[in-house]
Amino acid sequence: MLKNEAHARIKINQLLEGAGWRFFDNLEGKANILLENHVKITQMEVDAWGNDYENTTSGSLDFLLVDSNNQPFCVLEAKKESLHPLVAKEQARKYANTVGAQFIILSNGIVHYLWNLKNGNPKPIYNFPSPKEIGAIREWNPDRLSLVNEPVDNDYIVVVQMPDYGERPGWNGSIEKSKDFIWNNGLKFLRKYQLEAIQHLQNAVRMGKDRFLFEMATGTRKTLTSAAVIRLFLRTKNARKVLFLVDRLELEDQAWKAFTNYLKPDYTTFIYKEHKSDWRKADILVTTIQSVSYTHLRAH
Repeated sequence: MLKNEAHARIKINQLLEGAGWRFFDNLEGKANILLENHVKITQMEVDAWGNDYENTTSGSLDFLLVDSNNQPFCVLEAKKESLHPLVAKEQARKYANTVGAQFIILSNGIVHYLWNLKNGNPKPIYNFPSPKEIGAIREWNPDRLSLVNEPVDNDYIVVVQMPDYGERPGWNGSIEKSKDFIWNNGLKFLRKYQLEAIQHLQNAVRMGKDRFLFEMATGTRKTLTSAAVIRLFLRTKNARKVLFLVDRLELEDQAWKAFTNYLKPDYTTFIYKEHKSDWRKADILVTTIQSVSYTHLRAH
């Protein structure tokens, strides 16, 4: 048990209610947190569980989160603080499959995971998703095949910067013959190794993978490669927004300038700290790791 302040139930209840889930009917709508077998919850039951689920069997409890049609959205496996949330993931998966829920939240009030059963393993989260967010994830259907088959040539960024570059005076039919034109207009053609990196990513997607790592040395135009990858995902609708993290303030500004130069007007790039009230309008959001950590700490 972690200290005397171990109150997993209280923390999990606050996380649920803060995300818009309801234990009881109220003016905002009907209860959308149920027990197994669609049993509605009473205040007496909530109080009887104990602050750390100490009065429940094995120190855990399964909740069923339902949509506006009372259909299973998500299973929440709530554990007492001394138990790691992942210890019961297989048990939660069996229950979710039984009730037809696509998502699982695993939590002990301190550590939380969201698991989309149609897409990989449980992923750490800071807060619980709202009913609207879960619904958006469920309805979103990325087209992996379109990403795999997207033609990516060395002018993949240039056609955004200057769509008609091939018809402009000064373009002489090739990169080698048009160096002054390219320099004067700030056009960014991809190099062979950058194209190969993106093609490897497309092949990985073809094989069903969804995590990728590029290791690139200083001076190899990592930001340009990133811009091409971002365009690939956004253009093929395999991403709705992109979060680009950097570890220093100067890199934050550099990334914003680069993505604006490479991808505008097709995509809008914001620096988070300058758009805290309207960051959702951006396609690409640039911020520092420190800003994300600070925002998370303030939220708690």
